[in-house]
Amino acid sequence: MVKLMGILNVTPDSFFDGGAYFGCGRAVLRARQMMEEGADIIDVGGASSRPGAEVVSEGEELRRVIPVVEALKGIPISIDTCNANVARRAVEAGACLINDISGFRNAGMRKLAGEADVDLCVMHMQGTPQNMQINPQYPRGVVQEIMEFFEKQVKLLVAEGVRRERIILDPGIGFGKTPEHNITIIKSIKQFKAFGLRVLIGVSRKSFTGKSLPATLAIHTISMASGADIVRVHDVKEHRQLVNFFDKFSFLATM
Repeated sequence: MVKLMGILNVTPDSFFDGGAYFGCGRAVLRARQMMEEGADIIDVGGASSRPGAEVVSEGEELRRVIPVVEALKGIPISIDTCNANVARRAVEAGACLINDISGFRNAGMRKLAGEADVDLCVMHMQGTPQNMQINPQYPRGVVQEIMEFFEKQVKLLVAEGVRRERIILDPGIGFGKTPEHNITIIKSIKQFKAFGLRVLIGVSRKSFTGKSLPATLAIHTISMASGADIVRVHDVKEHRQLVNFFDKFSFLATM
C-alpha cells in the first residue's frame, strides 16, 4: 500500500498554511490530528523551502523542530532538513527518516547518513530555494538529468555505508522545474522505479496545480498508478480515502 507522509511546517512562512502550526504546541496537535486522519509518517520541517524563502540559521531551525520531534516520540517522524547537525539531533530525538531536499549533496549529510540507521529521502533540486525558479533549464532533458543525479547520489551514499534499501528517491516536483518539467516527471515515474528503490512524489497544493486539492488528488492518483510508493501531502484525510480506495485497484501499478 502507498504510504502517506503528512507535511508539518513548523515555520512562520509556509506557502500553504501561513504559519498556522508555528510553535511546538500547535505543531504537536496538528501532527496527532494527521496521524488520526491516517498519516503513516509526519514530515517535520523548520525551514521553508518555498521559492525565495529566507535562509534560517541552524540555531533557529533546531529551536523550531527538536522540541516537536521529542514531543512526538512513538510516532514515525521524518526530519525535513539540509543541515547535518539538525538531522543528527532529530535522529537522536527519535526521527526515523532524513528528508534532504538538497539530495545529500553535502558531505556532512552523507557521513551522517552512513552512521544513522534510518531511511533517507534523496530529492532532486536545481539550485536553491532562493533561486531555483529563475529560468530552470535541462539541456539533456529533465528526466535524464534527474536519473544521472540519482545514480551519482546513490553511489555516494552506498560508499558511506548506507544500505540501498534505506534510500527513497524524490524527483522534486516544483524544485527548479517549470510546469512542463513537472508534467514530464509525472509521466516518467516508472523510469525512476528502475533503480529498484522507493519513489516519493509530492505535488500537494503546489503552484502548477493551482494550489487545488482536486488537482493534487488527481496527480497523486496518476503517480500511484505509475508506481509511487509514498505521497507527501497536506490534506491527509482526503488522501487516506484515496489510498484506501486505490488499493482495491492496486493491479493498475503493474500495468
